[in-house]
Amino acid sequence: MASKNSVNIIKQNIEEKLSRYFGVVPADATQDQLYKAVSMTVVDMLLEQKRQFNAKMKEQNLKRVYYLCMEFLVGRSLKTNLYNLGLVEDYRSVLNEYNVDLNELYEMEPDAGLGNGGLGRLAACFMDSLAALNYPAMGFSLRYEYGLFKQKIVDGWQTEMPDVWLPGGEVWLTPRSDRVLKVRFGGWISQREENGHLVTDYHDDTVIEAMPYDLLISGGGSKIVSTLRLWKARSVNTFDMKSFSQGDYTKAMEKNNDAEVITKVLYPSDDHTQGKTLRLKQQYFLVSASIQNIINDHLKRFKDIRTLPEKAAIHINDTHPALCVPELMRILMDDLYLGWDEAWDIVTRTVAYTNHTVMAEALETWNEDLLHRILPRIYQIILEINRRFMADVWNLYPGQWERINKLSLIGDNHVRMANLSVHASHTVNGVSALHSDIIKRSIFKEFHTLTPEKFTNVTNGIAHRRWLHQSNPRLSALLDETIGHGWYSDASDLKKFRVYENDEKVLNELAEIKYQNKVDFANRLYKKQGVLIDPKTRFDVQVKRLHAYKRQLLNVLKIINLYNILVENPNADITPQTYIFGAKAAPGYYHAKEVIELINYIAKDISMHPEIKAKLNVAFIEDYCVSTAECLMPASEISEQISLAGKEASGTGNMKFMINGAVTFGTMDGANVEICDSVGNDNIFIFGMSTKEVDDLWARGYNSTYYYNNSMELRKIIDRLKKGFAGKSFENIATYLLTSGGIADQYMCLADYENYFEVYKQMDKVYKNKLQFQKMSLVNISEAGRFAADRSIEDYARDIWHLKKLK
Repeated sequence: MASKNSVNIIKQNIEEKLSRYFGVVPADATQDQLYKAVSMTVVDMLLEQKRQFNAKMKEQNLKRVYYLCMEFLVGRSLKTNLYNLGLVEDYRSVLNEYNVDLNELYEMEPDAGLGNGGLGRLAACFMDSLAALNYPAMGFSLRYEYGLFKQKIVDGWQTEMPDVWLPGGEVWLTPRSDRVLKVRFGGWISQREENGHLVTDYHDDTVIEAMPYDLLISGGGSKIVSTLRLWKARSVNTFDMKSFSQGDYTKAMEKNNDAEVITKVLYPSDDHTQGKTLRLKQQYFLVSASIQNIINDHLKRFKDIRTLPEKAAIHINDTHPALCVPELMRILMDDLYLGWDEAWDIVTRTVAYTNHTVMAEALETWNEDLLHRILPRIYQIILEINRRFMADVWNLYPGQWERINKLSLIGDNHVRMANLSVHASHTVNGVSALHSDIIKRSIFKEFHTLTPEKFTNVTNGIAHRRWLHQSNPRLSALLDETIGHGWYSDASDLKKFRVYENDEKVLNELAEIKYQNKVDFANRLYKKQGVLIDPKTRFDVQVKRLHAYKRQLLNVLKIINLYNILVENPNADITPQTYIFGAKAAPGYYHAKEVIELINYIAKDISMHPEIKAKLNVAFIEDYCVSTAECLMPASEISEQISLAGKEASGTGNMKFMINGAVTFGTMDGANVEICDSVGNDNIFIFGMSTKEVDDLWARGYNSTYYYNNSMELRKIIDRLKKGFAGKSFENIATYLLTSGGIADQYMCLADYENYFEVYKQMDKVYKNKLQFQKMSLVNISEAGRFAADRSIEDYARDIWHLKKLK
């Protein structure tokens, strides 16, 4: 309920912003002007909270975590901040006076182009929880001018368009011209002794400025904010006046353009030398500016650099920020004149690392020659870190060359960033119980043998206030009515909801809430894309990055089988169902793009056959993003989490579906294992091989044609791929599954298919029993508190960062 006093203040603030920045009164303001004025008033509140937070930090001298990540998928800020500040109804009341719908202003804001997928969304959830739990925290990333890309589907094929987000998103960014720093690239170095210190001189290097912008992230029910500092690259010499005067305008801007390209685009394509060089520059630019910032703040607050481990926790989220290790060494030695041993001791007591994948292609390595050319001093420090480490390892394992090579930070003329991160960190964690066990047995086996105490697990989590309270108000209201509002601040309170699992009234309410959410999503999809889906059908959803290991293709094989059944018999007893996909493929990932095309052509083919569409429909969400997910998750009934066992580190989409009452249909992979443990085998649909069974099958020799030859169903599916949909053959995908040049069907879709379809039939049978399925839904909601980001952050704060809460 809106507060009269609060409403008057908000109204006054909005009108002041409209007058000062746009010279208009509310009656004459455009929606864009109103959106920006409203956003500015919220930013002012956050800045005031930040000022109070800084004062308390100074007073209490607490340790702070610094979270380094290449991406933070924060989505939209206006809606989230109003929810977290508890001001939604107050602002809605003011805007109603102007005949403006607050929901329409939400739609004015683009999703921030600062992330791609699960890694970035996890980082954003953690910043939210750190603020909500009163832990001092600061995140660091880059201020990308363009996000990953806007996905446009043209004749079924993914086309990449620029993600122009700043015109609507920059209102949330506060420039900090008082904190500009400098980052060096290239050239060569020399060293000399001066006053008893080793001095490093740089020659012919390029200096680029790092201009910071602050994005403030509120926490639900908290009075503090987390600061996400984003660095923009710009030239030190921004303008060549001489060249401009002579008419060479391109040359006049050349240095500025060369600098600004560093923060132009998230994840530039790296299938060429220029792309690899740009990615390396991006990563070093992020860590150099961030580590300088951290050191400057520490010296200002505490004076003594030797207290850094007691007052700062630096967290490497995935390997992208791994260069923070040699950069911290460089500053400690070159700028602050510490000796090697003392500097290394500080680094290894300050830095921790989260591994997010066992996929070889995602464990970054950098060519030595490239690293030497772009970052000569950093390369020199890495060589010395490795020399000292290998000397110690040789003493432990003399002559054991294979073991020594696996531990080395350098191999095959490449620097291994994961090995560097593990060696330098005091703690290394995986992101689910299964994943943490796998990394100890596989990619980091030798490190675990050497220092087993270094390894631990922190299962991922989601911002439950955003993904339940904010995204699903109908379900939130039911929870408040049945178990009270305590779950908002303590997600473990959701367990209280389980007492209603046999309450028909509550189960029927759950079903009605789900249906209304499906109607909302169906309307949104039609408005955005002109795609019609029926909310009376079952919504079976798979939304995530398009990659072969996530096995969208396995889902498609099931759909093709259902399609074949309906072609042969349109009257077949098949529950009306809609398959919803949302995914982006990396621009250079041709196979993934072909799968997207296949999904869209199946949808096109089905649309030409009304008798099939009545029972089987397929929809592909164009440019899937956070704001779309906030509408889709509450509408989903089946959550497809079907990666090959042992390949998905954790997943967080599975948790967002779960907390909104969708039932998981998946493999025993990633956090699915812990979801199954939470809800029990009766409230999840599990299929497929275990991680051990996958490993054993690889060891025996996997042959996809065996499954093809022994299944009439699979032969019909593959034949249909060759024949195609809507007039287009997909023989390339059939070839990929059976006879591709490398390993055919390397993620074993055909091996898992038979059991996948059997469990699908079990799921379908359960779904037809409305109360039984709603009971499963209720159990999933009630057990989802375990997967709140608040729990993850408490684990990190207690076991890894050793933080205390701000009082």
